[in-house]
Amino acid sequence: MLSGICRWIGCLSTVIFLVALAEPAIAQAESRLQTIQARQTVRVCIWPGYFSITYRNPRSQQLEGIDIDLAHAFAADLGVTVEFIDSSFSKLKENLTQDRCDIAMHGVGVRADRAEFMDFSAPYLRSGIYAVVDKNHFAIQAWQDIDRKGHIIVVQKGTYMEPVMRSYLHQGTLTVVDTFKAREQEVEAGRADVFMTDYPYGRRMALLSSWAKLLTPPQVLAPTDYAYAVPKGEPEWLARVNGFVRQIKRDGRLKRFAEKNGLMPIVLE
Repeated sequence: MLSGICRWIGCLSTVIFLVALAEPAIAQAESRLQTIQARQTVRVCIWPGYFSITYRNPRSQQLEGIDIDLAHAFAADLGVTVEFIDSSFSKLKENLTQDRCDIAMHGVGVRADRAEFMDFSAPYLRSGIYAVVDKNHFAIQAWQDIDRKGHIIVVQKGTYMEPVMRSYLHQGTLTVVDTFKAREQEVEAGRADVFMTDYPYGRRMALLSSWAKLLTPPQVLAPTDYAYAVPKGEPEWLARVNGFVRQIKRDGRLKRFAEKNGLMPIVLE
């Protein structure tokens, strides 16, 4: 009987030990919302080069775009102010895992390779692949003209557009460049015929570049959901973010800010 009691005590000690180990993680997961409320600020990572999403206007130096508007709305719902943290897609993992921001709000594409390091909200936008071409190009005036022999198509290295276009093209030649800016430079300089991008950046080119024309595929090509990203393993915070996404879809704020920023074609209701 004594040995049985000892075994029972030993099991109880193990359970207590495991619970003690788990408590800090649970406390950390449940504390971000409380920390934000205590700090009275929510830290929002953005990519200030993302036109219509989170864009720092070079003339005014003011931030604009759908996620700037929605970040202010989210902060107001939380009863706090917003602090924008300049980031990028290449710094996304680092900034979220190193606690430099509470949430990334810059049209983050939902991808399996990212999901290992962050959690995603419900999606609110969805963009496929679009093309940008010189409006005076003698041979490319519609999407169907792109995949032709002798045409050079540019994509940015590391984007989902690279593997998609490798399998999509049958006659055209794919060129891969290191930066998003290099794509348009190749086309503008005449070294390439067209570059592939998403809707927000393609719209930027059509609006702000006198030479550029946006081409839309007849059917959505490789649609990708855009969501908000939060540090992994914080269910209470993720639930609060998802509650915000549901609310802006219901009350019309998502549509209102999408229309304001020219993004209605890619809104998810």
